[in-house]
Amino acid sequence: MNDTLIIIPTYNEAPNAEPIAEAVLSVVPDVHILFVDDNSPDGTGDLIDAMVQRDERIHVLHRTEKNGLGRAYIAGFKWALERDYELIFEMDADFSHNPKDIPAMREAAKTAGLAIGSRYIGGVRVINWPLHRLILSRGAGVYVKLITGLPLTDPTGGYKCFHRCVLQTINLDRIVSNGYSFQVELNHQAWRIGCKIVEVPIVFEERQSGTSKMSNKIIFEALWIVWRLLLRAKLRRRQTCSVTADTSGFHCCQ
Repeated sequence: MNDTLIIIPTYNEAPNAEPIAEAVLSVVPDVHILFVDDNSPDGTGDLIDAMVQRDERIHVLHRTEKNGLGRAYIAGFKWALERDYELIFEMDADFSHNPKDIPAMREAAKTAGLAIGSRYIGGVRVINWPLHRLILSRGAGVYVKLITGLPLTDPTGGYKCFHRCVLQTINLDRIVSNGYSFQVELNHQAWRIGCKIVEVPIVFEERQSGTSKMSNKIIFEALWIVWRLLLRAKLRRRQTCSVTADTSGFHCCQ
């Protein structure tokens, strides 16, 4: 069984689906890819079905409606856990996440519960973003750390690699956020259960085609979710249990 799965949610990503799969497999030909398509009206799902027929490393999970980024990833995580993948990635379809960073993140996740591709560790590495978007992103990181204590430079980033133990330990059905704050909630849950998190420097480039999914609704959700996380943690801004290691060297709360 292949040990690594790249989960790529899609909604109206017809121009990107095949190119991103080819780019990923050219860098790491030994991984599998799972597209989670939310019934895209532009035919993305049909294109992926054709790819599945041509390449056994590509899989697709069709959902009946557009139900948000968070729900798409939760469905993908459960699909992965049922099939015993050890390392499970989140990745965007729009090339804002460079496939060339996969090997470094996969290596980091072998001895940590979660490897996060950080746009800001050791400096700012973002290409083609307007200033207001950069300020919003950096401000969100400061806001999250100030309120929850989560010690990350890029808590909202969506390029990451989980060891399966983290996703098995977290109660995925308890994750309530669905937009970009989904990333914050998932990171916070992993951190709170004592899992080791490492940030891997990446270069983030704004999408090459298609349209951004950012909206005011997503921003407002992110503003209140951190307070909910603080209350869920009973106002504690630290990890709640000791870190242990299994025979592979992976660190996770037991």
